[in-house]
Amino acid sequence: MSVIILGIESSCDDTSAAIIKDGVLISNVVANQSVHESYGGVVPELASRAHQQNIVPVVHEAMKRANVTKEMISAVAFTRGPGLMGSLLVGVSFAKGFARSLNIPLIDVNHLTGHVLAHFLKEPDEILQQPKFPFLCLLVSGGNSQIILVESYSDMTVLGQTIDDAAGEAIDKCSKVMGLGYPGGPIIDRLARNGNPKAFKFNKPNIPDFDYSFSGLKTSFLYSLRSWIKDDPNFIENNKNDLAASLEATVVDILMDKLRKAAKKHNIKEIAIAGGVSANNGLRNSFREHAQKYGWNIYIPKFSYTTDNAAMIAITGYFKYLDNDFCSISLPAYSRVVL
Repeated sequence: MSVIILGIESSCDDTSAAIIKDGVLISNVVANQSVHESYGGVVPELASRAHQQNIVPVVHEAMKRANVTKEMISAVAFTRGPGLMGSLLVGVSFAKGFARSLNIPLIDVNHLTGHVLAHFLKEPDEILQQPKFPFLCLLVSGGNSQIILVESYSDMTVLGQTIDDAAGEAIDKCSKVMGLGYPGGPIIDRLARNGNPKAFKFNKPNIPDFDYSFSGLKTSFLYSLRSWIKDDPNFIENNKNDLAASLEATVVDILMDKLRKAAKKHNIKEIAIAGGVSANNGLRNSFREHAQKYGWNIYIPKFSYTTDNAAMIAITGYFKYLDNDFCSISLPAYSRVVL
């Protein structure tokens, strides 16, 4: 009998549902929220309201595309945290109600674990190149920047993480300072392709071990802009491509420096990248350059699996299902960043 997992993701501003059948992704539906663009960031109250509107039609569409009925589902996997509490509660509550009505198991999934295991998502008839255990995963997104040692599907250790801002958060805020809009990551990425990455220098942190810090870079960027604008009020418009390229290059250099040191210390050449910032062109190019220089076997997810999606929740749920790793209906959502 087939194992069919329904995955639910609602940690931030994307409502998503996916169906995994015997480890193969059958459908993955994502509803985005454009309401936040005019605010320059995600508004938690608006996000949770949109999730309430989207959750039922998104789940219905995922099941329809997969040609699966609710009676065929073996278990429901859901993002329990971390994330925005209001957003999480919508997905968690729906998953609990859905599972209880069908008397099937619940599987709680850590959102960050899902990003790491997105590398094991396989589509029908696809020959997938998967990381071999143990491997290192650089997880970079709007809210998280971590280097993770992955020993197995269920055994992961954080070697280093941001002590303040995450890489994606810093990029978004610098984009906002430049008046470029939200979300800033794709905008900076697009402008950087036509800019000079060595045009401007920004401060880099000096943090021990494998931890990250991006608040200093953000402050350096802001103060530098203020100084340049005093001399030239049109400085940003005249140099936005070079500013974007220099900012991107600085962030990538900070990220890769720690990852390179972690790979050397642990003598690991299986290296993966995950999270929303892994869609960045500059970071992907640097990843490939490091692979050639240091003999790494690298794994870069498809663009559709870099941002928040239920497919990564469903595949994590599938592995936990095989281990009979279920959760109680009484478990609450959590907002703090843990792995």
